[in-house]
Amino acid sequence: MIHLPDRHAKAVFGPHPSRIHALVMPWKGFWRSTWSRREGMGGYWFPIEMFFFGLLFVAVPYFASNNIAAHYLETVWDPEIWLDRQIPVVNWMIIPYAALYLFYPATLAISPRDDRGRAELILAMQGLILITLFCTFFFLVLPAEIDLRDQLDMDSLSGIEASLFGFIHFSDNPWNAWPSLHIVHSYLLARMMTLWINREHGEKPLAKAFLVVLWVEYALLCVSILTTKQHYLFDLFTGLVTAMVAWKLFEYALSLAERHSPSRIADEADWA
Repeated sequence: MIHLPDRHAKAVFGPHPSRIHALVMPWKGFWRSTWSRREGMGGYWFPIEMFFFGLLFVAVPYFASNNIAAHYLETVWDPEIWLDRQIPVVNWMIIPYAALYLFYPATLAISPRDDRGRAELILAMQGLILITLFCTFFFLVLPAEIDLRDQLDMDSLSGIEASLFGFIHFSDNPWNAWPSLHIVHSYLLARMMTLWINREHGEKPLAKAFLVVLWVEYALLCVSILTTKQHYLFDLFTGLVTAMVAWKLFEYALSLAERHSPSRIADEADWA
């Protein structure tokens, strides 16, 4: 069971501006078992375990809502505008679109192997879970079918393009329109990777090059959700707004790791 921080914890971590801010604080007791195993396999087990948490609490709600909408729901409000069908299809942009799925393992691989990094990774996972549930609410209460795939010319695709489009169309029904979780998740993960790389690797040329590639990929991904006919313009706009607001909440939670030691956070959150 997830508990909000109690009054004593608020005295250490707060007071909070709102209950929403309190919700992104370390979930009391929830991560105790995970935290106790953080040194397993030389510290490498911790990101692996967080990956499985992501599958359970992020991937499952997304794909469950996607299939519920596709099989049992109808469009309540259609966000399509005339401009959506004027945007051209760009076949190769399925590559940056599908690259979202590399953001998750990359974030886990880049996360620092010290207790501060682990506490930050937990807070980031909490944020991803909360924002996924927030978006899932709209997917189910205001479902919208993304009726654009008829614009694709499947015969014009190259081998890798056809494989990626086939995988996306097989695994992801044209629902879960807005806000676009493709945009929300990739932005939040890119910000986390940027935070860690700047802190841990500073001025290293390779680190700078990686960040350039990362944010170019993010820009391409934003365009790709339109040019692959996976989303409407409204989905992009609401995804960007949601991502930026969510990052502000992320920053509020992550500031704990700057103000307090990981051991103090773990003690107050009842992880130790």
